[in-house]
Amino acid sequence: MVQSLAKKIGVSFKEISLLQQAVTHRSYLNENRTYELNHNERLEFLGDAVLELIVTQYLYAKFSNPEGELTSWRSALVNGEMLAKVAQEIGVEKYLMMSRGEAKDVGRARQYLLANALEAIIGAIYLDQGYDVAKEFVLTRVVVNLKEILEKKLYLDPKSYFQERAQESNKLTPSYRVMKEWGPDHDKHFVVGIFLGSDLVAEGEGNSKQEAQREAARIGLEVKGWI
Repeated sequence: MVQSLAKKIGVSFKEISLLQQAVTHRSYLNENRTYELNHNERLEFLGDAVLELIVTQYLYAKFSNPEGELTSWRSALVNGEMLAKVAQEIGVEKYLMMSRGEAKDVGRARQYLLANALEAIIGAIYLDQGYDVAKEFVLTRVVVNLKEILEKKLYLDPKSYFQERAQESNKLTPSYRVMKEWGPDHDKHFVVGIFLGSDLVAEGEGNSKQEAQREAARIGLEVKGWI
């Protein structure tokens, strides 16, 4: 089954079981006691370190910016949201091995599983193929997003940046208001509005109030022409 995932990744695994393990969540083992492989947490631990080293090495070699800026850029590249996005682009979700209960979670919990699985896949590539192949994967799948991050200033916290620009331009501090919420406790959705005074600037949606606030601030920055 994971042979087709290996093709999408572009890696010919010597031990395909490593890739299989990389997409196996701990919960799957609880319902499948005879499953021969371990879950992906050790591979995730390794992949996280490999990913951070490759991204750090790339940024250090390509840019002469101060440490603080490089750290912000790296964080934007390796955070859970970005890794989940990359995993979705590859189609990792189709191959996740998880319990029936986990399979029902399609909100933030699923994003978390996808991000962890991608780190585990990087760990599996590193173990099976070595550093250079893992580096090529990270550069072509993860680091490729740096251009968009820099252009849209995604490395900045949108809430802090919106507040900074609002105080500079309007002498106002933005406020947030929940406009709508729905869904069961395990998969809540929120729509939050960002306001300057009584004026609604933008709305953002997310699986938590904080996520929806960040999205509203991000969209608000575009609406105001501040990014």
